[in-house]
Formats: sequence, structure tokens, C-alpha cells
Amino acid sequence: MKEIQLRDAKATLSAVVDEALRGSPSIITRHGKKEAVVLSFDEYEKLTHIPSFGRLLASFPGDEADIPSRNNKPSRAVDL
Repeated sequence: MKEIQLRDAKATLSAVVDEALRGSPSIITRHGKKEAVVLSFDEYEKLTHIPSFGRLLASFPGDEADIPSRNNKPSRAVDL
């Protein structure tokens, strides 16, 4: 990902946005510190709709019988 200083991004914002639309996001830096990212709206939408692990589990399409039963046997001896 390309890094660009804030003052340069201000001067060439149209070009920075065009690059993001072509699939090349840019990191905006200020005083050498990464502050922001310019990416296309489509990429932003993809990132904001990533489901949580819990939602993925809840959306499991199978039946309860498809899930193997839990093994209650201890996996190893623990010496406390």
C-alpha cells in the first residue's frame, strides 16, 4: 500500500481517489505517523460487512445432528 504525506494528499486528492477506485488504497501520514487510509467505497463496504465469529456459528446451515458429540474424556493428566 502506498504511503503519502497529508500535504501531498491534499494537493493531489483527485489522483489519490482515482488510485483507490482502481484498487490501490493509500495510507495518509502526518509527521511520519500513519493517520488514515483512502480506499474505494466498495472496499469499505466489504470490510464493514464481515460477520463476527458468533454470527458465523449462528448461521450454520446444518442440523444439530451434523455436529459431532463432545468428547468428555480429559485430554491429558494435569499435575497441580
